[in-house]
Amino acid sequence: MEIKVTVKQLGRKHPVLSEQHLEIDHHENSISVEQLLRLIVQQQVEAFNAKSFETEDRDYTQTPLENYLNILTDIGKVGFGSIYNEKRADLQKAQGNAIQAFEDGMFAVFYGETQIENLTQVIDLSNKPVFTFIRLTFLAGGYW
Repeated sequence: MEIKVTVKQLGRKHPVLSEQHLEIDHHENSISVEQLLRLIVQQQVEAFNAKSFETEDRDYTQTPLENYLNILTDIGKVGFGSIYNEKRADLQKAQGNAIQAFEDGMFAVFYGETQIENLTQVIDLSNKPVFTFIRLTFLAGGYW
């Protein structure tokens, strides 16, 4: 089943925003939030592990588009598409991290305009909603 996912990051001058169409291994019209998160992580881990790793002496960089480069430099994160760490992602660990991060409030998930509050909530996928993931950033500082 194909779902639409939008990823946002708050607290930036130019928040990173991208809409993706993800193919998840689910064929029913309803799904729990926990199962949805596990399937999205599974799809992302499989895509990451399928990428070729840079093992040659020559670096074939993929330069970001000119209009996107300014946004990347503003947020301090510029990537050129090469992966130098040959370690594959562990699916179970990644799924566990995603579930824990959701429970800890590290990111918020919206189903259309409605925020999803818990992992047991059941979602109707028949009307093809857009899921929005917002990475939450906390205020910097500390107690001295």
